[in-house]
Parts: sequence; C-alpha cells; structure tokens
Amino acid sequence: MSSYPHLLEPLDLGHVVLPNRVIMGSMHTGLEDRLSDLPKLAAYFAERARGGVGLMVTGGYAPNRTGWLTPFGSTLTSRRQARKHRLLTDAVHAEGGRIALQILHAGRYSYHPFSVSASALKAPINPFKPRALSDRGVRQQIEAYVDCAALAREAGYDGVEIMGSEGYFINQFLAERTNKRTDRWGGSPENRRRLAVEIVRRTRERVGEDFLIIYRLSMADLVEGGQTWDDVVALGKEIEAAGASIINTGIGWHEARVPTIVTSVPRAAFTSVTAAFKPHVKIPVVTSNRINLPQVAEEVLARGDADLVSMARPFLADPEWVLKATTDRADEINVCIACNQACLDHVFAKKKASCMVNPRAVRETELQLLPTRRTKSIAVVGAGPAGLAAAVTAAERGHHVELFEADAEIGGQFGIAQQIPGKEEFAETIRYYRRRLELTGVKLHLGGRAGVDDLAGFDEIVLATGVVPRVPAIPGIDHPKVLSYVEVVREHKPVGDTVAVIGAGGVGVDVSEFLTTTSPDLAAWKAEWGVGDPTLLPGALAVPQPEPSLRKVYLLQRKAGKIGAGLGKTTGWVHRAALKNKQVEQLREVNYERIDDEGLHVTFGPKREKARVLAVDTVVVCAGQEPVRDLADALRATGRPVHLIGGADVAAELDAKRAIEQATRLALTL
Repeated sequence: MSSYPHLLEPLDLGHVVLPNRVIMGSMHTGLEDRLSDLPKLAAYFAERARGGVGLMVTGGYAPNRTGWLTPFGSTLTSRRQARKHRLLTDAVHAEGGRIALQILHAGRYSYHPFSVSASALKAPINPFKPRALSDRGVRQQIEAYVDCAALAREAGYDGVEIMGSEGYFINQFLAERTNKRTDRWGGSPENRRRLAVEIVRRTRERVGEDFLIIYRLSMADLVEGGQTWDDVVALGKEIEAAGASIINTGIGWHEARVPTIVTSVPRAAFTSVTAAFKPHVKIPVVTSNRINLPQVAEEVLARGDADLVSMARPFLADPEWVLKATTDRADEINVCIACNQACLDHVFAKKKASCMVNPRAVRETELQLLPTRRTKSIAVVGAGPAGLAAAVTAAERGHHVELFEADAEIGGQFGIAQQIPGKEEFAETIRYYRRRLELTGVKLHLGGRAGVDDLAGFDEIVLATGVVPRVPAIPGIDHPKVLSYVEVVREHKPVGDTVAVIGAGGVGVDVSEFLTTTSPDLAAWKAEWGVGDPTLLPGALAVPQPEPSLRKVYLLQRKAGKIGAGLGKTTGWVHRAALKNKQVEQLREVNYERIDDEGLHVTFGPKREKARVLAVDTVVVCAGQEPVRDLADALRATGRPVHLIGGADVAAELDAKRAIEQATRLALTL
C-alpha cells in the first residue's frame, strides 16, 4: 500500500493519462531567455522528468515583444524558435515526462518602455507606465496568445499554461484595480472577463482537442480593487466552457502586501481557496503555494481541496521528489525551505536561478555528480551547512569521509535559524543531511573539538569550522544585561521585557522577530496579514490584525541607510513589515556610547548628537561574526594543506547560499 494513495493516483484527461497528481509549476530560471541556453534547460527538465513528476510547466514565455518581462526576454514567436525547442521537449519525452509551455504576457509588469495593459496605470513595482490598448490592440494580443500556443504544439509541448493570475496582463483586465475601460473589454465583470475567455476559446480552436490547456486563475488577488468571488467563479465556469483542460490556482499579485510563498507562510496556507472554487467546475483543479512535503500534498488531496497539487521550488530543491515519495523514501527528500535566496532573489536580480539547498539546480551540465576516479580519505571539520554539504557530496562520489562536530548536534547556524518564528522549515535541511550522512556512510564524530592529531592520516582536510559572534568594542559590553544572539536563540537565556538589539543585518532582524513573535497557527497568520474569506471579501483582502508584541524592542544600526536593506528582494519587505506590525522601534546612524545599569547609551550621526538612554533590561548583540580558523593555522604550521569553506572562509554576513555552493563545488573537485 502506498503511503500517498491520492498523490500517486493517475489522472485520465482523455487524450493523456498523468501518472500522478503532481505538477511541477512554472519557475523562471533565466535559461529561457536565450536559445543558446536550451541544452542546459533541457538537462534541467530531463532530470526532473526522470524524477517522476506527472506534468511540468516551463517558465513564462511572452507571446510577443510587448509581453516581455525584461528586454529581449523569453518569447516563443517563430517557427525557428519552435524547432529549437524540440531539443527540450524531446529530452523530456525520452525520460517519459510531459511538459507544457507557460504563455506569460507581463502587461504593466513588463520592465521596458513598450509595455501595454488594459489601462495606462503604472504598477507600484515598476518605473514604466504602460500604454492602454485600443480595441484592435486587444484583438492583436489575443492572436499573439493563440499563435504562441500553436507554436508550442509545433515545438513538441504537451500543452500550454495560460498565465491569468499574479497581476500579469490577463489579470490586469479582470480586476477593477487596473481596468478602467468603458468599451467591450472593460466596465462590467462580463466585459472584463472577455479577454481571458477569448484567449482560451481561440486557443482551443487552433490547437485541437488532444492538447492540454491549463488556465492559471487568480482566486485571491490580495490587492484592493481585486475580483469578487462571484467574478472568480463566473470566470472559472466560462474558462471551462471555452475549452480549458485544467484550472490552476493563482494567489496574490506581485504588488500585494501579503506574503504568499516565503518560509513564514504556513504550509498549504491557501488550499482552502481552491477547495471553495472546486465544486463550481467539472474539470480538474490544481492547488498551489507552500506545499513542499508528500504528506502535506496527500492531506490536501485526501480532503478534496483539489485534484492536483502544483509545486515549483520544491523541484529545484529535489528533482527526485516524486520518485522518493513513490518508493517510500520521503525522509530522503531535500525539502524546499522557501528561503527564495537563490531562486526568486536571483531572478529579480537578473541572474540565473538555482537553489540554496541544491546548488546543482539549473546547473546540471556544470555541476555533475560524477564518481571519483581515486578514492580518498577526507576529514570535514564542522557540521554546519557548509560542512554537511561537503561531507555528503564527497561521500556520494565514493570518498571515505569523516565529519567532526564540536557540538552534540549537527546543523550549525541552521540549528539557530530553525528557532526563529517563521523559519522552522530550516529543520528540514538538517533532517535531510542527517539522513544523507547515514545513507552515504559518513562517519560522524559529535561532541568533541577536533585537533591536529585527530586529523592525521587524511588525504584531504576541509575546515567548515564556522563563526563566532563578533564582540564590538563598546564600554560595558561585559555588563550582565548583555547577551549574544547565540545565547538568546540557541541557549534560551532569559531576556527582559525591554530589549535593545545591536546590529540590524539579517541576524538582528531575525532576533527581533524571535523576541516579538510567536509562531502563529494558520488562522492567526491570516489575521496578522489581512487574508480574509475570498467568498466574502473582494480579493480576499481584510484589515490586518497583528498580535501584540511579546516585548518592547529597539533595533539599532550604525549605518544611515534603510534597515534590512541587505535582505533578499523577495523576503526583505516581509521582514520589515513584520517588524512594523510588532512596533519595533528602528534607529539608524547610531553611535554606541556605553552600557550600564541605566541601559544602552547612544548618540546619533557623525557629530554624536541627540544623546539618548534606552532603558532596556537586555542588550542583544548581533554585530557580525568572526571566522573560526585557529585549527587551520595549526594544521598549516605542520605543512598540511587545508580547504576553508563557509563562515570559516568568509564571515562577513551569514550566507548559507554561498557556503553550501562553495562546499559542493569543492567536493566535486576532490
């Protein structure tokens, strides 16, 4: 008996049978933007097809120039391009997989001056104002969608997904927020729906019945002026009648101030929206957002919330996600922790996407896990993210590896991160590595600090000894009310009701959330961010009702710039909003004068003006880190070469993405 009977049940769509209920959702990688990168993209999808996913969807391809996400971005507009795409579709089909091309017109989210939309309204996240289309212009856009779908069929794709959500072009016609037209494409809900329905209807006429058409429907816009539930249901029914094969769930616009996919969003937070919609149509319905484990997906399907689940980033983290679920090896899945650091943050910075916990993602042709030609004995010192990645990668290649960790548990800085409310997912990465150590036969030494003599006889020594908190030179830094972030988060030392946090980098922000927030259940999280019942509230948008803070917290930094400026583009705003919700007082251009019984004495600016005493019970120091390299010096003194990775190499600001990638690359060369 399968542990996941609903998840692994085949789905008969008439002309094709999907082997399971898992869709690999669209995820732009950056490889889509150049035809020369198609071999890399083919390798990326082929590896995931081997992993057993039922159906994959590409990143978004624009149907014409006005729909580009960025200048000269991904498009499918010619037969020449379609012929080139055969390399990709043939690679997928050779592995027994199925793949659909997503047609995405960015509309006013297009980051170029040729953008068009329903109305000439600039998006708050884009400096370019779109041009409002004429009636003829709208009809030309419909034709472009249809032509793109026909080219996708010619290219060998099994179907297309028409992107009608997330605030992109079609969604801009659907919502009053962005559609101020008074012609047949605007005004009434029926008119606003016309574009979406015509695209699906005309596409079905063009591609025939034996071709999948997925329509991604925005079921909760999460913005003011969003669609009502009646609008959403009516659109779904009309899309079904127009010939769609599957309806996929879209949640939120990119300009929404509600997080939808970051790690602090509870798992499967939005499946109830799909569940409310599902009874209104007869075709299969897909649910999405923050589903990352087989047991979560199985529960969603067993409840009847949807017919299929869509996951994108989890297949960056582990291309064998479905295969491992099928073979009862779910404990071996490298789980997506929704950090966004190497995927979405890369994409928004116009870099190729990858994955923090799987640096091979989107680099399959570059970082090949090949067996070693000569087995070596390798010592890895430090079982934080860098040491763990180095140890298991080297062992997977066939080396004999021993891993030394001074603490009683593996995990390093991830062991601290998992304590932060909203970052509990980091425990999944530690669990994954613990299982990989067992399966690869790495010999693990815990609870003792390795010395030079312990490392005698190894062919290679890798030091991932990490960091220690930096102690700033502030008078009174040794006062009893001063604690390091390690003492607060990992050692759970008592903290008073009023706290000053010194240092507003990623660690300082995390600690401020740790001190002000408890991990909410789903209902409390929705109340916190203003996610309401979509059947009652347009766009499912409610008035936020944050829980009161656990403490009064001051967050301080020396720099003059915005606090949290160095955080990820797709996650930083969430952290800043969370701090605002908890009324954390943020102070910049701070000079730390001294700490004493009165509290923390500060002044401001280069002239040390506006002296102030923060009468706090506790001062938590998050002022950076220092690398731990003493063992490296001792080993080099004996003439033995060592490799430094992770925080032991660079300790500027904690960066697990860099550490894991660096460790993986090193292990592939040993």
